[in-house]
Amino acid sequence: MNAFDQRCALVTGASSGIGLATAQALLAHGARRVYLVGRNADRLHSAAHALGAGAVALPGDVTNLADLERIREAIAARGDRLDVLFANAGVAVNNHMGATTVAEYASIFETNVMGVFFTVQAMLPVLADGASIVLNASVAGLKGMPNLSLYNASKAAVRSFARSWSVDLKPRAIRVNAISPGVTHTPILEHGLGMNAQAVVSLQEMLAATTPSGRMAQAEEIAAAVLFLASHAASYVNGAELCVDGGLAQV
Repeated sequence: MNAFDQRCALVTGASSGIGLATAQALLAHGARRVYLVGRNADRLHSAAHALGAGAVALPGDVTNLADLERIREAIAARGDRLDVLFANAGVAVNNHMGATTVAEYASIFETNVMGVFFTVQAMLPVLADGASIVLNASVAGLKGMPNLSLYNASKAAVRSFARSWSVDLKPRAIRVNAISPGVTHTPILEHGLGMNAQAVVSLQEMLAATTPSGRMAQAEEIAAAVLFLASHAASYVNGAELCVDGGLAQV
């Protein structure tokens, strides 16, 4: 229960879903301080208040380099070094081949690829040697899910970052791994993919028929896997992808 005793972490996209569940789990397992990053300041401060004294809200947009620099300086001003960085912020939006606009392309790649890249790069000065970076990819990067070609490709890029950065950061003994969730019950289903209640039920029925585990994941299950990769229990896991998808992309 104290795997993260006195350690500091930063979680992006921490207002809800997998990010919020991971921040909560880190604190429950002994983290001294967890910095929460998200674009919606009100929701982020509400999340930090609910999590308690160990949570610190740092509102900001991962696609804005000035925001990232401000967040890094706020961490440095407290005298903290990050032991864990979970680059979780991302968007999932349908795009239709033949009708996709440049704006749609830019929106997805700026958040899911550029945002991840510059989050990690900006935080390098406050990352402790021997720290763990976990990137939120997706099994979508392994599959050809319809009307999601931009999302699929963006998540494949995130998985590639884990390979490259594990080599780039070798001199500092910083491990970099990717978590690849399957379909997870988070607000992205409704707010990103625009699914109504009936569409979510239909998705659940499809997963029951096609996934070995027979259901979609809960955010807490993905968070548990993130904590494993971030912990000393995964000290010899580096550059890897851990699929937490109930078998969806595995069989």
